[in-house]
Amino acid sequence: MSGYRLPKGGHIDRSRALSFTWDDTRYMGFAGDTVASALMARGERILGRSFKYHRPRGIMSAGVEESGAVVSLGKGPTRVTNVKATQAELVQGLDVWGQNSWPSVRMDFGSVNNLMGRFFGAGFYYKTFFGITGKGTWEWMQFEKVIRKAAGMGRASDKPDPDEYEIVHDHCDVLVVGSGPAGLNAASVLASQGVDVILAEQDFAIGGTILSGLSGDIEGDAQAWLTGKVAELNDNGVRIWPRTTAFGLYDHGVVGLIERVTDHVERPGDLPRERFRIVRAQRIILATGAVERPFAFGDNDRPGVMLASAAATYVGRYGVAPGKRAVLGVNNDSGYASAMILAEAGIETTVLDARESLPRETSERARAAGVEVHAGRVPVQAVGARSVRALDTGRWRNERALAEDRIDCDVIGVAGGWTPVMHLISHKGIKPVWQEDLTAFVVEDPGMEPVGIAGSAAGQFDTASVLKAGIKAGEEALRAVQGKKHRPLPGPLSDWEAPLEPVWEITDPGRKLKSFIDPQHDVTTSDVRLAHSEGYVSVEHLKRYTTLGMATDQGKMGNVIGLALMAEESGSTIAETGTTTFRPPYTPVSIGALAGDERGTHWRPTRHTPMRAEHEKLGCEFVDAGFWKRSWYYPQGSEGLAEAAMRETKIVRGSVGMVDVSTLGKIMVQGPDAAEFLNRVYSNPFAKLPIGKARYGLMLRDDGIVFDDGTTWRLSETDFFMTTTTANAGPVMLHLANLLQTRWPDMKVHITSVSDHWGGLAVAGPKAREVLDAAIPDIDFDDEAFPFMGVRQGHLRCGQGQDIPVMTARLSFSGEMAWEVMAPADYCPAMFDALLTRVTAAGGVPYGLEAMDCMRVEKGHVTGRELDGRTTADDIGLGMMASKKKHYVGRVLAARPDLVREDRPRLVGLIPVEQGARFKAGSILFPPGEKTGHGLGHVSSIADSPMLGSWIGLGFVSGGLAEWDGKEITAENPVDGESTAVRVVSAHFFDPKGERMHG
Repeated sequence: MSGYRLPKGGHIDRSRALSFTWDDTRYMGFAGDTVASALMARGERILGRSFKYHRPRGIMSAGVEESGAVVSLGKGPTRVTNVKATQAELVQGLDVWGQNSWPSVRMDFGSVNNLMGRFFGAGFYYKTFFGITGKGTWEWMQFEKVIRKAAGMGRASDKPDPDEYEIVHDHCDVLVVGSGPAGLNAASVLASQGVDVILAEQDFAIGGTILSGLSGDIEGDAQAWLTGKVAELNDNGVRIWPRTTAFGLYDHGVVGLIERVTDHVERPGDLPRERFRIVRAQRIILATGAVERPFAFGDNDRPGVMLASAAATYVGRYGVAPGKRAVLGVNNDSGYASAMILAEAGIETTVLDARESLPRETSERARAAGVEVHAGRVPVQAVGARSVRALDTGRWRNERALAEDRIDCDVIGVAGGWTPVMHLISHKGIKPVWQEDLTAFVVEDPGMEPVGIAGSAAGQFDTASVLKAGIKAGEEALRAVQGKKHRPLPGPLSDWEAPLEPVWEITDPGRKLKSFIDPQHDVTTSDVRLAHSEGYVSVEHLKRYTTLGMATDQGKMGNVIGLALMAEESGSTIAETGTTTFRPPYTPVSIGALAGDERGTHWRPTRHTPMRAEHEKLGCEFVDAGFWKRSWYYPQGSEGLAEAAMRETKIVRGSVGMVDVSTLGKIMVQGPDAAEFLNRVYSNPFAKLPIGKARYGLMLRDDGIVFDDGTTWRLSETDFFMTTTTANAGPVMLHLANLLQTRWPDMKVHITSVSDHWGGLAVAGPKAREVLDAAIPDIDFDDEAFPFMGVRQGHLRCGQGQDIPVMTARLSFSGEMAWEVMAPADYCPAMFDALLTRVTAAGGVPYGLEAMDCMRVEKGHVTGRELDGRTTADDIGLGMMASKKKHYVGRVLAARPDLVREDRPRLVGLIPVEQGARFKAGSILFPPGEKTGHGLGHVSSIADSPMLGSWIGLGFVSGGLAEWDGKEITAENPVDGESTAVRVVSAHFFDPKGERMHG
């Protein structure tokens, strides 16, 4: 290919020159160019390398079907890989890079793979699983290192993406996808009747084939018709969105679109790079057009081989000649339109028509335009080492072609028919049907979907039919949105002469030629045949075994050829073979666009307790706990975490303290069957829980593994207040809702998440009763009046005659005498101040999560570190709680043999043998003298205990305390290379009889 800029023509702005770089070489283009057209104008031939063989790849198309010119754009963290140069709009200062090559696409050392092509046939990577020498897994792991290193095309930046993205929601009566003649006519019909219309176009320019000149004249002057139509749509209020790709079609008229907002802007300012638009439409019209098909012949992947329509597009739209001498291989009439556009631009053009009988009128017009036409001739092999310099041609005989003569050329165009773009409607499960007269898959009936299909997307390929189809689609949509009865769209209206026996592959029996059908993944016709011979008869299996259609073009270039060859091998028709399933997205979508603003600190909501400001006034440091920012510790002076937590723990144990427990999940369970519902949900009994009492509950999953724990307070006969762990508030709510909707829908129970409606403080320590007696005078906190696990409601006195309604329960996670005090969220700041005044007067302090965690480890209480999705009730020492009389979720599978083994890892306490030694959570526990394997278990939690004066931990050891009590084992930390001798003891380090919390 020796492309050059034509002196005139095209739809570029020659008054606006743009500077850009290609692999650090500076070039100039014009506004309206793509990267591909600008590089073609500079004579660049090799723009990429294929994935497997690293063969050189040039420009093969002019749109999203591109499978050769795949590049990277930008530098540093803004670098974007695997961009189709045919889609990338040229912008001032753009940096463009070749990829999948070293040191460059022009001279790539990876091309040595091409010499070993015989070893890289279909499924070669699967076959390496079996190995060569029979060494099994070890051998595969050696291959895996090489294959993983070779995987991927471009090299993405490992730096955070600095660009901004946003997600917006839009609504309209009708969404028209595609701005070619059919889409414009459909939008015009609707807008003229006052219908709210959105017209989305993935290209940066409106007009479709009109821009390239392939649509011919429309009302005498296609360009004037286009200008007038766009002005009309603007006047009628149509929202026209260029640079917007509809990538997915979903239920109820929902369409996902990606708008490229600033990729074409030199200085974007505060605008997002891309905008993810979620459009809800009453009706959708797909005027998505069609993509031209190539056909397979020898070395048809050489730079310089491209679609005939693409060659015409570069001339007609961009004012660029793809070469000086072009040969077009065609098997239908459309190729002649491309040939005439090339000839009129001064390119020496020859057409090889595979048909023996030429279309008289069309061929005569082509000859009159200066095109040389040959009947019954086909391309056999492209000639040239790095790019095309000639074409061997021959005649079609007995389904084969022999090379008979050679034509010098630098461009080979192929026109093998058209494939309607029906991917979006396929997303709804609508199967396309093969139509022999069109040699294409077409969606004949969208069923009950609110979708109309018009123009080339429906198999209507001539301009007159396309224009009529657009009007009919607009009228149909108009009736639909006005509430009139649905009437199906008419079938295809093609006037073209389609080949009765389409040419899919051209081979020369005298030579072994590589004929490519997926140029990016190097899938050849022989790969398809090999796959079939090895038993892959399903199109989906063929796709995965050969990787046909799995490149960035998703099969737009070669899928139909591959299906045709497979059908030929199996002796069936293409209709019987079928096609693969199309799934969103239609074209690649940035992950950043899907995430929008939900990244960094916005990735998930940052939740603060109602008392956040009060904590900040005290200089509190916060830590992430689930979705929440939770008070961690309250440093004084130069204290760090360890010193502050140690001080807080000692004061709570010796006096009193208060901690924010607002992050606990809180769920109201109400209704006549609420008690029985809880009795089924928890493994321990709840049916007869008295009013005014709370109970600790252990919740299992269906498989018998512990799911969550917490307390539930009975407020009345039909009202229960459930608390869950901080992390499992959402999952528990979903679990309860699922049970009520799917298993026990007859139960009269209503559940409501009130986690954000209530805040809470736990007041703990020997002086807790003293503090609460003064703060809540209408509740008697004596042991007899308010026993352990009791629940009472009263009013917290805040001074100045202001009282706050509160619920209290005598519970203890710290192991001290303690109460949880819950208040409506709006009252929580006042509650915090009132209780803090009394706590500090009693010599106490607020304490954070670190001190609370230390105290719970001292007591052997479990959290999410122990309830990690692998432990049973017996494993954590709570098996005796599980009822033997009632049925509950998880009971049956909890009795599986593997879950009741005596040698399962059980919860134990761990202390270092050597005074002052430490060990880390996550360490693996081994018998003395061992350091390899899975060990006996692991360390789950650790704490520096001020009450024991030692480092302590909780962990799981095979056989538990019964087997290892008092024995020494080793805590190995392979990450840091540390080893600590520890002794196994009871998990209840401090106050094992619970005298302090009951006193």
